[in-house]
Formats: sequence, structure tokens, C-alpha cells
Amino acid sequence: MADKSGQRLVVLGRISGLHGVQGWVKIFSHTDPREGIVKYTPWLIRRDGKWEGIKVVSGRRHGKTVVAKIEGVNDRNQAAELLECDISVERSQLPPSSQDDYYWTDLENLSVQTVDGELLGRIDYLFETGSNDVMVVQGERQRLIPFIEPDVVKQVDLENGLMVVDWDPEF
Repeated sequence: MADKSGQRLVVLGRISGLHGVQGWVKIFSHTDPREGIVKYTPWLIRRDGKWEGIKVVSGRRHGKTVVAKIEGVNDRNQAAELLECDISVERSQLPPSSQDDYYWTDLENLSVQTVDGELLGRIDYLFETGSNDVMVVQGERQRLIPFIEPDVVKQVDLENGLMVVDWDPEF
């Protein structure tokens, strides 16, 4: 996903509810810790097919969720206009990952091939299962491949857009 300038965007959460009458919103956050989402500003949200930047004035953890105050949103009605908007930031706003850690967004669209050189497809998206992350690879058919280093994932080459896996293509 990219904004109009071509910057790659990363979805960090979603505005999921209203909190109080002074324009605060509840946030469903994908960051760890949850409240980490409020340190990224500006947020980019998509409304009416257009990306717009919004500034977080304040935010904090509130039970199992996060609440935030957005600049210029001063009442419940204004906040309601933002409900269900995804919260994105430009990829460049995220801290660099360490050598053996990856942001899911950096793995999406990588070509996946077996150690024997057979192309399986491209990573469409990833999801958590509790025990490990799983890559959904779209090729001639869909494959679910666990992201387990070094047993399954043998090499990740972000520069060349390639991941090598030890995986039976018939599975």
C-alpha cells in the first residue's frame, strides 16, 4: 500500500470506538506494546478514498485498548467520523529492524522458492497462530508456510526480493 507520493504505508491499527465526549477515540493497535502506536505521528488515515495526515496530541493505554486525542477533533461527533479508519504510517517512520528481524510489510510480495529452485509464488500476507507466524504464499495455488528460521526459512534477501524455503512443493 502506498500514499499519493509513492511512500510505502504500514497499517499499525484502526480507530475502533469512541471514548468520552471530548473527541477521544479508542484504538485497536497492532504495535507491541499496544500504546506504542501513539508515538508515531502523523498518522495517515484513508477517508473518502484519500489519504490524510492527522496528528496525535495525546494517547495512553486504557485497559485492553489504547485511547488517543487527535488534533482538531474536539467532540464525539467529530470523532465518530473517524470510526473504522485504518491507521497507517510511512515505512520510513518505523525504526530499522535488526539483521535477523523483519517487519511483515517487508516480507510481503517477496518471491518464494524452494532450496531446489522451484518458484512457489509470492508472499501475500502473514498471520500469527500463537506458536509461529505463517506466510500465505500465492502461486499456482495458495500455500501456508510457517515462518520458522532456520528450519523452514533458509534465506531472506530483501534487496533482491527473494525468500528461500525448505518446503515440499506438493504440500
